[in-house]
Amino acid sequence: MITQLEQAQHLHDLHKKGDPLILINVWDAGSAQAVQEIGAKVIATGSWSVAAAHGYEDGEKLPFDLVLANLKRISEGVKLPVTIDMEGGYGQYPAQVLESVLKVIEAGAVGINIEDQTKNGVGLNTIEDQCMRIAAAHKAAEQTAIPLFINVRTDIFLQIDPNHHNDSHVEKALQRAHAYAAAGANGFFAPGLSEAKHIESLCKLSPLPVNIMITPRTPAPRQLAELGVARISYGPHPYLHLMSTLKAVSIKALAMDFDEALDPTRYFF
Repeated sequence: MITQLEQAQHLHDLHKKGDPLILINVWDAGSAQAVQEIGAKVIATGSWSVAAAHGYEDGEKLPFDLVLANLKRISEGVKLPVTIDMEGGYGQYPAQVLESVLKVIEAGAVGINIEDQTKNGVGLNTIEDQCMRIAAAHKAAEQTAIPLFINVRTDIFLQIDPNHHNDSHVEKALQRAHAYAAAGANGFFAPGLSEAKHIESLCKLSPLPVNIMITPRTPAPRQLAELGVARISYGPHPYLHLMSTLKAVSIKALAMDFDEALDPTRYFF
């Protein structure tokens, strides 16, 4: 039986520049078990998908009690390390972030994502404020003796049209990456960044392993590995793809168009 401490240490070890950890973001115990079955190394939730699966919008609209209950079912249903997307940390102040992180560790998580955009999604927390939130999460990990992997997301690139990304935006991201590392972060997540030269610069100069989210604009995963990315995630896209498939299949079912794709015998042995 692998302990939570061993899972946490393993999660740290899996972040290797050029040999990225691949995360297919899940939303409940069932999707987590499905991803485990196909050979995933780590289970990662995505806040957008978890919220949508519960009938809520993203942005900490999902009550934290439901976040924890969902996390507990996931962590108890799989044998892999689990990292949870905590959005802004579910706390207005660092002390509240600390308490929230203590609870997710208690529920079985060995990693978290915490973002630097403000709760209303307009603008970013100051570097100083975000560092205090990271330090609070790090303190929670120290109190539990679980080496939590703290993956800090910067929303610099999500809040700027990707056609206008430039070197100065990468420099601003690097300023945050260095500050976040000093505050106790273990990874740096830059969703929205899609230009190969900017990704390569970030990976080369960041003191933290870099996480890139796959979108239609990003380079292919193998190229991301060559650029130095250490972690690749898929965000809400697996959930959106599955819901699209469900709708397409349901349209055929309601029309009684029972083709091979809807043959129920395919799912029984």
